[in-house]
Amino acid sequence: MKSGINPRSRWEIIYDVLKAASEDGRLNKGKARKTHIMQGAYLDWRNFQRHFDFLLEQGFIAGPDKENYYYLTEKGRDLLEQLEKLKDIIQSPTQTSNNLFRG
Repeated sequence: MKSGINPRSRWEIIYDVLKAASEDGRLNKGKARKTHIMQGAYLDWRNFQRHFDFLLEQGFIAGPDKENYYYLTEKGRDLLEQLEKLKDIIQSPTQTSNNLFRG
């Protein structure tokens, strides 16, 4: 029997980062600070920075503004929506193990 925590896939981490940015942004007029996003995605700084930089470079997240806030771009909101749909499909009631996403 295997015990412990299953590591998240890259897409799960990206989903978690986008979702954390989106949720924190709802509380702060669409903007979020890096630390809040990192904590919301449950990542250490090194892993967070690697995935966050990818999202910035690809245009899914934009910023920082003059106050060091970041926000999801339209492209980032679209990706988050698509990943949520994928998560729903994969986590259908008939699926019981080996999920791509955990919620």
